[in-house]
Amino acid sequence: MVLAAGGGRRYGMAKALVPFRGQPLVRHAAGLASAGGCSRVLVVVGAEAARVRAAAPELDFVGNPDWATGMASSLRAGLAALVLTGTEAALILLVDMPGVTAEAVRRVAALSSPHALVMGGYGTRRGHPVLLGRDHWAGVAASATGDHGARDYLRAHASAVTVVDVEDVADDLDVDTPEALARYVTRRP
Repeated sequence: MVLAAGGGRRYGMAKALVPFRGQPLVRHAAGLASAGGCSRVLVVVGAEAARVRAAAPELDFVGNPDWATGMASSLRAGLAALVLTGTEAALILLVDMPGVTAEAVRRVAALSSPHALVMGGYGTRRGHPVLLGRDHWAGVAASATGDHGARDYLRAHASAVTVVDVEDVADDLDVDTPEALARYVTRRP
């Protein structure tokens, strides 16, 4: 699941539409989820939803009418859309993290199960991709607030979280501003 609903206030536009290596970030993120082995990629949209859908019409979308309240509402919208699908786990990516790679997705997704709680590890930091087993969806949805997404749930269940080292194949830099993206592109050709 790619969370791509934000308005990109600091960026100046919806980050899902930001051009990155010849394509919008939403297509880049969805592509690496697929390349990493995800059998279905669901993109949660909100701000500029019609434009994001038009920029990548081949993708599967779910709308989040409450996108302005923060990432938690997007996570809840995405999980609600998956409940009836029989999916055993949801791998979560943020649209504004172009340094996450298909290999990082593959490593985290390899632990997929209904009871999985998995995070990508970057040295002492934990980050994306995040894998949430179906058994945890209700708890994650109930605890998600504002821009915290699954963070509070994962902290409360820290002993059950598996951290998979992905630092050698990915980075966890988010691009919240055009300057951050320019620094990222300069640093990572």
